[in-house]
Amino acid sequence: MISRGKYFAIVIALLLLHRGSIAQTENIVTETFRVAGNCEICKARIERSTFTIKAVNKAEWDIKTNQLTVQFDSASTSKSAIQQRIAEAGHDNELFKASDEIYQTLPSCCHYQRIKGGDERQILHSLSGVILEETVKGKIYPVAGATIKNLHSGGYFVTDSTGVFHIQSTLPVPLAVSYTGFQPDTITVANTDLLTITLKNTGSGDLKAITITSKRTPAYISSRSAYNVLHLGAAELSKAACCNLSESFETSPSVDVSYTDAVTGIKQIQLLGLSGIYTQLLTENVPELKGLPGSYGLTFIPGPWIESIQITKGTGSVANGYESITGQINVEEKKPDSPEKLLVNTYANSMGRVEGNINLSQKINEKWSTALLTHSDAVLIRHDANHDGFIDMPSGRQFNVINRWKYMNTDGWVGQFAVKVLNDKRYAGQRDAHHSTIDGATHHYNVDMATEQYTLTGKLGYVFPGHKYKSLGLIFSGNIFNNQSVYGLSEYTGRQKNFYANFIYQSIIGTTAHKYRAGLSLSNEHYNEIYTADHSSHIDGTGDHDHGQDGTDTSAVTKVFARGEIISGAFVEYTYTAPEKLSVIAGARADYHNYFGWIFTPRLNVKYDFTAQTNLRLSVGSGYRLANIFAENAAAFVSSRQFQILNPSNSYGYGLDPERAWTMGINFLHSFKLSRRSGILSIDAYRTNFVNQTVVDLDANPQKISFYNLDGKSYSHNIQVELNYELLKKLDIRIAYRWLDAKTDYYGRMREKPLISKHRAFVNLAYKIADKWKFDYTVQWFGKKRIPYTGSNPEDLQLPGYSPAYIQMAAQVTRKLGERWEIYTGGENLTGYRQSNPILDAQNPFSRYFDASLVWGPVTGRMIYAGARFIL
Repeated sequence: MISRGKYFAIVIALLLLHRGSIAQTENIVTETFRVAGNCEICKARIERSTFTIKAVNKAEWDIKTNQLTVQFDSASTSKSAIQQRIAEAGHDNELFKASDEIYQTLPSCCHYQRIKGGDERQILHSLSGVILEETVKGKIYPVAGATIKNLHSGGYFVTDSTGVFHIQSTLPVPLAVSYTGFQPDTITVANTDLLTITLKNTGSGDLKAITITSKRTPAYISSRSAYNVLHLGAAELSKAACCNLSESFETSPSVDVSYTDAVTGIKQIQLLGLSGIYTQLLTENVPELKGLPGSYGLTFIPGPWIESIQITKGTGSVANGYESITGQINVEEKKPDSPEKLLVNTYANSMGRVEGNINLSQKINEKWSTALLTHSDAVLIRHDANHDGFIDMPSGRQFNVINRWKYMNTDGWVGQFAVKVLNDKRYAGQRDAHHSTIDGATHHYNVDMATEQYTLTGKLGYVFPGHKYKSLGLIFSGNIFNNQSVYGLSEYTGRQKNFYANFIYQSIIGTTAHKYRAGLSLSNEHYNEIYTADHSSHIDGTGDHDHGQDGTDTSAVTKVFARGEIISGAFVEYTYTAPEKLSVIAGARADYHNYFGWIFTPRLNVKYDFTAQTNLRLSVGSGYRLANIFAENAAAFVSSRQFQILNPSNSYGYGLDPERAWTMGINFLHSFKLSRRSGILSIDAYRTNFVNQTVVDLDANPQKISFYNLDGKSYSHNIQVELNYELLKKLDIRIAYRWLDAKTDYYGRMREKPLISKHRAFVNLAYKIADKWKFDYTVQWFGKKRIPYTGSNPEDLQLPGYSPAYIQMAAQVTRKLGERWEIYTGGENLTGYRQSNPILDAQNPFSRYFDASLVWGPVTGRMIYAGARFIL
């Protein structure tokens, strides 16, 4: 473990390396324009082509918006010269189109959607925009009488009294914008998004500059992909504090986030109405958090490290393995070649939590770049707002660091490597507990959780120079995870070591309309878990145990569960893209498990475009996984429940069969304009059917948690309707409603899955003022949730069958100070609503009725926070 002194010494040394990294001269200008592309290889090629012009000193292409920001010496080159060089590399832009010959030599993953010839160029599109003037003091006024000239048709258009104009034109179209007192400029419009053209007064005495922006929602579903993928970008993630990954979904209605229990502070997610264990969690398409880390990993990825998140509904691609059942969540972390050379983020909240992040990136030379991402947090205050004797949030601290390296040359090779180190310690339980040893003589219930994780990941890719539609890729990772925890008089130790490798080859069949990729994968995983149960909660394979005169269990027991998994597999995935309307991705993989034998996983995704604005997606596929019953149900550790494995069917691991399910779904996506403002309507309907499932039964006995193989049916139906619309200029609204029907056969009785809302409604409002102020407000309504059976408890320790419905509110205000600084403040659970009795028998934590795992609502009250960001 890196000592704190060395930790900060490294940070200071790297800060010194970044001194004087920006040269400023009067000839240096920055331009932003659209460049067509698809993927990371496109990004590398586009940026590399700009650097072949010596006058360019900075270039950053955004893969989501297709916008290239380039900084150059205007005395030595021009925007048009840069655009021409990019087209020569194979990428269409606002001024130049790449030749068909060069385009066809690009790798298949780089074949972006091009405007076809012939009649398609003759389609007239309705374009709308507004021209504004920004004064020296930052005030915004509409500009009446500004002139817009269509350089294709030669037609002139003049803005009305509100600064608005409307044009009918083919796309793309160059527009010349002019207004008395301002320098004229020419822009190229490539889509029908609402244009905002701002005339800026620089305060130099004469006028000035024109900037053009086009609006894209910060959370969107790509209209190009056959997968139903929701992209969350930096703008969406900044709507809330997002201290870590678990807090990055608070403004998204697609993912539910809740606490697992009332003591440990661990959060869990739900996608399509099922626990997050059925969602494959990836970090840059690497399964780093597979297995035991999965239940804790949501808090192990700090928010300031995250560049973007992709949420795939449905089983997704076979290339990443067989474990996704309801979907995949892929987290893209900030890269070594990021234009963000330095980020400093600080945060503090009213619960006593403080944290700091420093991100550094440095270009070493034309081939190598590196980044250091650091994080530290601590909870310093022990709160007990409901006076039940237990602190509301665990205290403790976390240190987390990544060192990343990226290599790229002009011969087709690209590589990325990272080393990650995590150390996390948390202390919870009764307010006066001593967190040192397991000691029942103190009569205090303490919870100590210590976690360490060490990870090495790498990616190596090669694009064939003579056949750029062909490429090879190797993804690998190695991981060591250790967790040692104390819960009252019980103790759990979980250790995992794993190695993963995935080799991928992709090419075309005849033409780029027929693409395929195939690969081989290997996973070697070793698990070792030890659970020592206290007097009232122990593991049992039969249900038999001894009782004292008071009815409590008088025998302590230690059980060891160890297993090794070696899985080798192969996959193939075919993509068909018709010239118009239809896209199909069909994939299958076959894996061999060292104990369970062959596993076959087919998946199909289809997208049909009714129009350019309306499309329909269909998906069906299977998923397969092995449950980790302790790590995935750690909430039950904070209770007196007896862990019980019923009717084991084999001698491997816990003796339970693998889980297998089929998920099928449909997504309807429609983009529209209403009152000249853009909107997107999305409708999802998904069904998951389990062929086999590890049933987690909390109902059979309030003093037990039972695990057994499914004998009957288990399913989840999920329907979600979401509307994104610009109500007013710079005021966006997101409205969503989700209906869920999730049931499981618990030994012959179909019941709703516990602690999940059948109904959920969601509203988010986001407002901007002159790009300096940002206001975000979110309100969520959760319908009632089924509470597991407690009817055999004493009357005063019984809970109702269902929770009440409740509302949660959150808000944040962000103020930008100049070009580098941002400050923000906000609050969560603004109504202060709390579950009234989150811990059963809290005054007697060693009794057989103690249970802190039945959490259906907020366990903490109103929380206020503030923070600051510095970006260089």
